[in-house]
Amino acid sequence: MLDADFFRRWMTVTAASVEREAERLTALDSPIGDADHGSNLRRGFTAVAATLEKEAPDTPGAVLTLAGRQLISTVGGASGPLYGTLLRRTGKALGDAGEVSEEQLAEALRAGVEAVMTLGGAAPGDKTMIDTLVPAVDALGTGFAAARTAAEQGALATTPLQARKGRASYLGERSIGHQDPGATSAALLIAALAEAAGE
Repeated sequence: MLDADFFRRWMTVTAASVEREAERLTALDSPIGDADHGSNLRRGFTAVAATLEKEAPDTPGAVLTLAGRQLISTVGGASGPLYGTLLRRTGKALGDAGEVSEEQLAEALRAGVEAVMTLGGAAPGDKTMIDTLVPAVDALGTGFAAARTAAEQGALATTPLQARKGRASYLGERSIGHQDPGATSAALLIAALAEAAGE
């Protein structure tokens, strides 16, 4: 069973990973976006880690809800609302339980992903974070390591796609050949989940 400590660890590992990869995310964002994806997420997840250190929510749902709120209030651009919605909706779906199973996490994360799809209007194949999150959630039933592999493959698979949503969609065919930065940062989030689980 996964408790609040596990979810705090997931957010802390994510913050460290975003910090490490921020320049790469921004480099991916340069040709097809605003060249600020890495710096925006770094600011957001640094704030999340700091807030979770000060406040210690005692349920998994409360940890994710707090993290989501923090991202919405500190991250500019589209990524704050999208990541904030993902975590808040997942947290809400987990409810008030003190511990949750891997299956419950997978179901809650699916609800979070669906909320992101509704908010951003994106579907698989649109060259967005959805291309990472959908296969990751599908694989989560097999385990955290499987979800990480599916997420990484999903992010790589955005390279040949033409963007149909977000800033990159304005480029039309020129977006082809670039790995999507949002899909890449979403893979970091899932990899951090596997790392927090010791996989």
